Amino acid sequence: MEIVYSSLNDQTGRFILRDSSPGFANSLRRAMVSEVPTLAIEDVRIYDNTSALFDEMLAHRLGLIPIKTDLTLYQEREKCSCGGVGCPLCTVTYTMSVEGPTMVYSRDLIPQDPSAVPALEDIPIVKLIEGQKLVVEARAVLSTGKEHAKWQATTVCGYKNYPVISIKPSCDGCGICVEECPKRILEVKDGHAHVLDGRIEVCSLCKLCEKACLTSGIGDEPAIGISTDRSCFIFVLEGDGSLPVKEITIQGLNFLKNRSDDLARAIADISGGL
Repeated sequence: MEIVYSSLNDQTGRFILRDSSPGFANSLRRAMVSEVPTLAIEDVRIYDNTSALFDEMLAHRLGLIPIKTDLTLYQEREKCSCGGVGCPLCTVTYTMSVEGPTMVYSRDLIPQDPSAVPALEDIPIVKLIEGQKLVVEARAVLSTGKEHAKWQATTVCGYKNYPVISIKPSCDGCGICVEECPKRILEVKDGHAHVLDGRIEVCSLCKLCEKACLTSGIGDEPAIGISTDRSCFIFVLEGDGSLPVKEITIQGLNFLKNRSDDLARAIADISGGL
């Protein structure tokens, strides 16, 4: 198996997974969506709220704010030595005190740990008018998207099979397929259709070029064929800012590896090491 990035930054990434299977590709997608831990606000203590939002709505909005997460500093409450009571190893405390008239933004959340700030500063929470006030204390903990969507590190995570475009010698270069392709990945060159360099990954597998070639009246079979490589996949990934995209991929792979190791040990125990 091989992973090759074609584009990568902290927010978005695109990579090719080679020499794999559909089952593993989907397992990796699910792991990155639901098994990568991040920080999110779980408990909110409201001391004063005279805004237009009910307390429950305010707490819900606070919980959906993505928070920058350093996985080397925090662990899940269930695994913490405090037994889930809440300590600096598993919990980050935030305070907020704002008076109107103003718009309350995510940057108004003041963290106890400066590294665990909201991933985006300009997320609007609630608008306060003259005389309104908001005073809250919140606690963020580490968990995964399997428990709640607010802990998902990804906003977009999907894949498709790698396209394979084959052009037969019977192609007469009529150009109908070029005109029909919505992604503009084909051209006519030297009397035959060709795939433009670096554009094959953009193919959406719609097969409009095949249909256009077949309706051109030249033979019973289209001169261009669209198929997929069942062992190669194109992944597109977008994070919410809590973790870099590369870290999300690594954590997803580590989860699958740990689960595989657990399964191997369980099988070995059942079979008596045979």
